[in-house]
Amino acid sequence: MNIHEHQAKALLVKYGVKILDGYVAFSPEEAIEVAKKIKTTIKVVKAQIHAGGRGKAGGVKLAKNEADVEKYAREIFGKTLVTHQTGPEGRVVKRLYIESGCNIKKEYYLSAVVDRATSSVVFVASAEGGVDIEEVSENHPEKIKKISVNPACGFFATHARTLGFEIGLNAVQVKEFAKVVEAIYKFCIEKDASQVEINPLVETEEGEFIVLDAKVGFDTNALFRHKDILELRDLNEEEALEIEASKYDLSYVKMDGNIGCMVNGAGLAMATMDIIKLYGKEPANFLDVGGGATQEKVTAAFKIILSDPAVKGILVNIFGGIMRCDIIANGIIAAAKEIGIKVPLVVRLEGTNVELGKKIISESGLAIVAASDLEDAAKKITTLVG
Repeated sequence: MNIHEHQAKALLVKYGVKILDGYVAFSPEEAIEVAKKIKTTIKVVKAQIHAGGRGKAGGVKLAKNEADVEKYAREIFGKTLVTHQTGPEGRVVKRLYIESGCNIKKEYYLSAVVDRATSSVVFVASAEGGVDIEEVSENHPEKIKKISVNPACGFFATHARTLGFEIGLNAVQVKEFAKVVEAIYKFCIEKDASQVEINPLVETEEGEFIVLDAKVGFDTNALFRHKDILELRDLNEEEALEIEASKYDLSYVKMDGNIGCMVNGAGLAMATMDIIKLYGKEPANFLDVGGGATQEKVTAAFKIILSDPAVKGILVNIFGGIMRCDIIANGIIAAAKEIGIKVPLVVRLEGTNVELGKKIISESGLAIVAASDLEDAAKKITTLVG
């Protein structure tokens, strides 16, 4: 789950990082009023959406006076921002963040991400922070420095000091930089953050390191431990179908293809999408019903898949371990009868109670195409969709 910049900063400041004075506004009029609370002459008007690249898309403006604040607030609020992270449809700006200015000496990049491969928190830093960090990463990878922190051993001062020196900081700068790194690590562990991106982390003329922008994402599976974080969820920033899926504890991500996928297990789901692409088509979604799905969840999954008008066919790929194939079969039949599936449907079942599941489907009288394995399933659904 992602949150807005102003929410991320409000959380991080509790861990000791320095931020600038700022206020959120939900209308241009409110933006004009909160701007009066900021003492600096220079103020920054920022669009609040769950995506990077706001500055390049015209969502961040430097206001030199209150008249500029009003002008930019009215210009940005309600605007559809299209960035490299939003896709061509963009995101509508429904809240603003008005922040004070500061004397920037240099911009840095700093992030922390959970690395599933090593089961560690990896810090990434660069002395080339700012709006062009993607270009720096692609064209000058040697300027991107990384260091891993094993949670079993914990965080040590040497982690932050090593990272600071590697990006060219001197001893005085490293002392301040290390405070930010340690705070972010503590935040990640205590709040189950899957990613924290600070871009830029600025060094001021006064020698302070200030978080100028923050993007934070949390492990959805851990939100039951953080009711306060869950309250920060902004449904306006999420796909309607993804919101509906979350009500049934389904992992759903809408994609751009026309073959709907219903799978149990993230790895199997990705393999299913890959083989669909291998046979020349595109998946319409990622949908993981989980290891203990009920008939109700399976029926809900079908409804969600078919709510996407782009779907021209459905591939069900289930490997039954905890999940029983007969439950999946009953769910498929219940959904087909309830909502009337009018697109081609290919089902591949393996695992627990597989023969019973196949029997239930074959005796249903419905136009369901059985597949012997994943390759057979991919061939059949891509052929049927045409």
